[in-house]
Amino acid sequence: MSWLTAIIAIIIIFFLVKWSKQLETRRFTVFLYFLISTHIGPIFSRDTKDGTFELWVPLGFLVVFFYLLLSKRSHSSKMKASILGLCVAVYKLIFQYIG
Repeated sequence: MSWLTAIIAIIIIFFLVKWSKQLETRRFTVFLYFLISTHIGPIFSRDTKDGTFELWVPLGFLVVFFYLLLSKRSHSSKMKASILGLCVAVYKLIFQYIG
């Protein structure tokens, strides 16, 4: 399973480097948008008889998405990086709920 994770990480880095080359200035921002988009956080928590239920959402992606939507300096590479970050966040959400 670790070799699969390594292959996926290499593919993600390949795409991020490719998209960062499309920007003329501040190429590192693609990596920042990706990293911020991968953040997940709880928005609701409730104690039950069986334990604590928490509702987790990709908060980082929502912040980046609305920022890029309202920003005049948005670029398609930044949006692609944030969507890739959303994919990683969904992966993290699945493991958060499954265990």
